Amino acid sequence: MASIAKRPDGQWRARYRDDTGREHSRHFIRKVDAQSWLDQVTTAVVTGQYVDPKAGKTTLRSYAARWEAAQVAGEATTRLTDNALRLHILPALGNRPMASVLPSDVQAWVKGLSLKLAPGTVRNIYDVLAKVFSAAVEDRMVALSPCRKIKLPRMSDEEVTPPTVDEVSKVVEAIPDEFRAAAVLLAGSGLRIGEMLGLKVSDIDFLRRTVRVERQRVQSGLIAPPKSKKSTRTVPVGQVVLDVLAAHLGEHPSSEWLFLKESGEPLDYQAWQKVWLPTRKAAGMEMDTHGLRHFFASALIAGGASVKQVQVVLGHSSAMITLRYYAHLWPGDEDRTRAVIDTTLNVLRTTCGLEQMDEDEVPGQTG
Repeated sequence: MASIAKRPDGQWRARYRDDTGREHSRHFIRKVDAQSWLDQVTTAVVTGQYVDPKAGKTTLRSYAARWEAAQVAGEATTRLTDNALRLHILPALGNRPMASVLPSDVQAWVKGLSLKLAPGTVRNIYDVLAKVFSAAVEDRMVALSPCRKIKLPRMSDEEVTPPTVDEVSKVVEAIPDEFRAAAVLLAGSGLRIGEMLGLKVSDIDFLRRTVRVERQRVQSGLIAPPKSKKSTRTVPVGQVVLDVLAAHLGEHPSSEWLFLKESGEPLDYQAWQKVWLPTRKAAGMEMDTHGLRHFFASALIAGGASVKQVQVVLGHSSAMITLRYYAHLWPGDEDRTRAVIDTTLNVLRTTCGLEQMDEDEVPGQTG
């Protein structure tokens, strides 16, 4: 029900009642403007696009809490969503009424994140905000999502360049003695930093020469499940790694966590960074701890490991992820063709008399 009436002050009052019976009204100087407003509201109601003006006053924090509680997702996705909301979205935008958040606000927020976080991380966080506002549009809390035409930081297209054996050696030499085993383990197992920090002594099987990955320590210091189901895995390690770990436990015995701080508490991400940053500076490199994971992967590939083997050992959820990072490290099709044909035709060397050819002779150019 809608109506327009002229008030004693000369203004025109337009009003209507929504489907809940709540009355809404606005005042206009001209009657034609009042009628135009009512027409827009009527069109929105008929087309199913009507949004209660008061709904947009709900804060992002309040709506996001209800939205998050209703989500059905795996542990990794749930953890990513919670971290994005708690650490990045709500501190910046949580107290704003949803209708007041503009695309320019979102763009400025993305720009701020991109100054301190990796492009992939920024995109993951932004995706959570976009999902919240998309749900808000469906729930008719806001008419449009502000997550439109937002320019996100560009993902790097650079190929992974693994550190060399010499570079890894410099890092191992530069790191304090009590953390040397951690660096060797990262380079010799391909574990993520969080997975290494979440290891217990019982995860090391010296007899079977394996490391069991069942948990990770996140940046907040809490213990969480691995990144994905495939991240829960048993990683084979060599004797060099096992010997270093055995020596570490001999000097720094522990009944539970494999690596400890000087205080006896479990080594966490912040404490590790305080060790790692001076170490890489002393070694004269900008390599982060993920570089040791790349080193491990490159060593496997150089040794002839298949894509599937590398995927399983690194705990990638799919072979596509493995290839995205390391495809350029595998021998090219031409190199592989040459190697296969040379191996197959090697038996013909004797038949063709090639074993008697002088190393300096070139077929077709001898006298």
